[in-house]
Amino acid sequence: MTKVLVLGLSKSGIAAAKFLNRHGYDVYLTESKNVEPDVELEKLGIKIETGGHSLKFVDGAEFAVTSPGIPPHSIIIELLRLKNIPVISELELAYRMSETPFVAITGTNGKTTTTALTAHIFDKKFNAKACGNIGQPPCDLADDKLDYYVCEMSSYQIAMSPTLAPFISVWTNFTPDHIDWHQGLENYFAAKAKIFKTPQAPKYSVLNACDEKLKTFEADGEIFYFGERKGGNSCYVKNNEFVYERAGVVEFVMPVSECPLVGEHNNQNVECAIICAKLAGIDNETIISAIKEFKAPAHRLEFVANVGETAFYNDSKATNPEAAIVAIKSFENKNVVLIAGGRDKNTSLKEFCDDVKRYISNVILIGEATERFEKNLVNCGFENIIKEDTLQSAIDKSIELKPDVVLLSPACASFDMFKSYEERGDVFKNYVLSKI
Repeated sequence: MTKVLVLGLSKSGIAAAKFLNRHGYDVYLTESKNVEPDVELEKLGIKIETGGHSLKFVDGAEFAVTSPGIPPHSIIIELLRLKNIPVISELELAYRMSETPFVAITGTNGKTTTTALTAHIFDKKFNAKACGNIGQPPCDLADDKLDYYVCEMSSYQIAMSPTLAPFISVWTNFTPDHIDWHQGLENYFAAKAKIFKTPQAPKYSVLNACDEKLKTFEADGEIFYFGERKGGNSCYVKNNEFVYERAGVVEFVMPVSECPLVGEHNNQNVECAIICAKLAGIDNETIISAIKEFKAPAHRLEFVANVGETAFYNDSKATNPEAAIVAIKSFENKNVVLIAGGRDKNTSLKEFCDDVKRYISNVILIGEATERFEKNLVNCGFENIIKEDTLQSAIDKSIELKPDVVLLSPACASFDMFKSYEERGDVFKNYVLSKI
């Protein structure tokens, strides 16, 4: 049997190990952390080591499948390169071993909602599933004979996918993130750009016409833009309707008012999904019906409840200032209280502070980032700042202010006070619901 090494006892690592095992490979799974081996995997005959990577596991491997959390400059990846053992992602493995086309969706922000909505529309017409960073790893679905993978792809995964060429590649936006993993901003951009350029060029490239970096990016394949009309292939809003245009032929798809998602950024997510659906041949009636019944993924500008006259929104997934800005701009002409803060990513706060000053009535700060956020906001001329020790006390204070909207959009990671952004969002939702 051909020996294959799988790096990481993660969700994607486990999926790759099981898939390879089903297809007759001799699978060795190595995990650097001191965790308990997976008994189910061992029963399948998969060899597992934890607490480090041994030469016994590495030597003789035909190739290795890595988990996205392992950086390309890590010791184990360098060792594999020295031994000329190819290293690929779990996505690349699924691509090589199935004939299912990928609708690949990447970007710094917005990709989860876009992926979920696109998969929801596709599944009305085809056998299609959301996968990758959302839903199941593709290897869990690779034997299901899907018509499409609708796959949220991180830059980590793309960087380790040397031949994956999607049917459609979508790039939602580009802002600085994951710089340490990629060892530089240009490396981060180049990692994402791979699936838009030859030899991995898609049949169709879908780009954000409102993003300064992307509107001048020279992608391969037939190019479509969203957010604004650009060229003859676009999806955008005109006269409060979503408009789809191909080769200069215009279709009015549906009124914006009939879409359940809130904000300009969500309009862009819908535009992406419409383009993908139209390119796959899905009719307008199916697209409209699917959009109307779609619900936003949890923690992404998610409506929670009304407490009195105040609407509460959970945007805990906004773990950087750029993501929070998108949410902040979604409630123009409303009295909005913003709850922000957490573990600081130490990126620039200038645009964040400018938009807070323009759109937000009061800011309630929590967590480790409080001091830097307060200093930057004051320097920008914004002084309606309240500091609280807990998320619960921040919610209590926001209720006292009686705004139109309370928005949790932290612009920070959650790890100073919570295990994850999901836990932070769940705490927010549960406490708000207790106040009804």
